[in-house]
Amino acid sequence: MKLTASTCALLVATQALGHYTFPSLIINGVTLPAWQSVRRTNNWEDRNPVTDVNNINLRCYTSQTNAKASTALVNAGSKIGFALNQSIYHKGVMNVYMAKVPQGTTAADWDGAGNVWFKVHEIGPITNGGSSISFPTDDMLRFEFDLPRALPSGQYLIRAEHIALQEAAQVNGAQFYLGCGQIEIAGGGNGNPGPLVAIPGVYDARDTSIHIDIYWPVPATYRNPGPAVWRG
Repeated sequence: MKLTASTCALLVATQALGHYTFPSLIINGVTLPAWQSVRRTNNWEDRNPVTDVNNINLRCYTSQTNAKASTALVNAGSKIGFALNQSIYHKGVMNVYMAKVPQGTTAADWDGAGNVWFKVHEIGPITNGGSSISFPTDDMLRFEFDLPRALPSGQYLIRAEHIALQEAAQVNGAQFYLGCGQIEIAGGGNGNPGPLVAIPGVYDARDTSIHIDIYWPVPATYRNPGPAVWRG
């Protein structure tokens, strides 16, 4: 059957309905305009997830360093977060990573390559010894958390990812939805963030937190993939 242009457009739009992006930073309760301080991703229209943990798009869903945005000023210890373009449709977990921009460059010009990322926040499921599992990110439209006060001053990339696990029983079935913001920390401390990891590189497709059946048997416990959260 030959599909018309309008039918193809409808199929793409229908597929995108269940998918989501992270277009806006939230700073001390104020939601910034979409794609102002978050790099507009290659999937900003189709919203397709990353499913290959070794794909360069896992970093910021773009391999183009010219996917620039403005860099928002934030004080260390401030409340920060992300707003989504629509509520989270899939059951899964949230991780937030940051990476300090090297001296001599800016957040807008840096691609975040290398062992430079550390985790600052995560939202995992609520488990009950194998009798039930629930996901606090269900239907979430926004989330916020406090930046560590010990975070050193300077420019950073801040990256949110939601890992949808509804098809994770098969290898490469987990779906990664993500966005990278650009911030400059003022009034920072003397902390030493870590452990540092590379993205891609931090995950293995067979990690038991990524390759997992969340329906049966119901997981008795769960640990978000990646390093421990650095709290300063």
